[in-house]
Amino acid sequence: MTTTIHVNELESLLIAIIVLFLGYFINTKVKILRKYNIPEPIVGGLVIAFIITFFHFQGFDINFKLGMQDTLMQMFFATVGLAASYKLLMKGGSRVFLFLGVATVFIIIQDAVGVGMSKALGLDPLLGLIVGSITLSGGHGTGAAWSQTFATDYGLNTLELSMAAATFGLIMGGIIGGPIAQRLINKHQLKSDFGESGNHHIEHPDLITYSDREEDRITSKNTIEVLFILLVCVAGASHFKDFIDGLGISALRIPEFVYALFIGVFITNVCEGTKCYKINKETVDALGTISLSLFLAMALMSLHLWELMDLAMPMLIILAVQTVVLGLFTYFVTFRVMGSNYDAAIIAGGHCGFGMGATPTAVMNMGSLVSRNGPSPQAFMVVPIVGAFFIDITNLLVLQGYISFLGH
Repeated sequence: MTTTIHVNELESLLIAIIVLFLGYFINTKVKILRKYNIPEPIVGGLVIAFIITFFHFQGFDINFKLGMQDTLMQMFFATVGLAASYKLLMKGGSRVFLFLGVATVFIIIQDAVGVGMSKALGLDPLLGLIVGSITLSGGHGTGAAWSQTFATDYGLNTLELSMAAATFGLIMGGIIGGPIAQRLINKHQLKSDFGESGNHHIEHPDLITYSDREEDRITSKNTIEVLFILLVCVAGASHFKDFIDGLGISALRIPEFVYALFIGVFITNVCEGTKCYKINKETVDALGTISLSLFLAMALMSLHLWELMDLAMPMLIILAVQTVVLGLFTYFVTFRVMGSNYDAAIIAGGHCGFGMGATPTAVMNMGSLVSRNGPSPQAFMVVPIVGAFFIDITNLLVLQGYISFLGH
């Protein structure tokens, strides 16, 4: 008999902060984690997740109440939008579509690996799509949605497999991104255009770094003003999604945080164009870093690691191969196509995040890298826009193509 321990919202938030402190502490003591930029939420979150897994097998399940988790994620993506001024968009907008092309090619390869290995191992090739782009590039939400389709149309019960595969991808995407990008940076002796150290906000007032080591000169007034703008983005995203769904085009499955991002883009460019109000970018930076850190801590500490044990050995083999394929692709293809420079290395680390996990994991990887090596505003514009929005559209098209090719 299993006893469920319910943790209320305040206590869950406190534990999320403890997860971050734990990650910071472990990273200061374990040199290899610092060397390869393994993000603190991954480190602390996995420790807590293993503890919770231990209690699970002792007959105790711990249920966190994480009502703030989605809000924190939307707040972070709103800060990404607020950072995307038209000057930055004009400078690097074409790279968004270049990276979309790279990511789309990888999705085709990812599904080819999944389907090919499933056939070789004597499994239904449709299961290869589950341990392909459905859960790895798509994440938990896409996995749940497609599991319902597979159950209805093809009689395959894949929900548990989808959740386990997405969990595996989330962890591995956060683990491999930092080492791969840091290897590229060290090998090619790459440097940020803004320098590795120093107070970037003094030299570049409009720069948003997402570095937890940056000294931010913020006031209570600035904080309240930017918090108000972020909450406008979050509240507006909910209403805008309801409006779009009401038009009957909800089949696009655009997540709510994408609307928050684009509302942020709209607000920052209206303010910049009309000069009616100057948004304090240091405050945006600080609140964005806090929101992302707490969101990821909540996501990692609530992982059900025991679900990974339900994966059959053939599926674990396929997922292990997918991890290697992504690492090689980002190292040799993403980096080179995106310019073989510092920004390209950070983008490669981000690609590891959402190629195996989710867009927040990608940003977490990049945040750890820039904290050590210096800012990369271009990477923080390109990767979230592709990973949060465009890739879902191309993923849908690729999946439909594979299903048709397989004769279903």
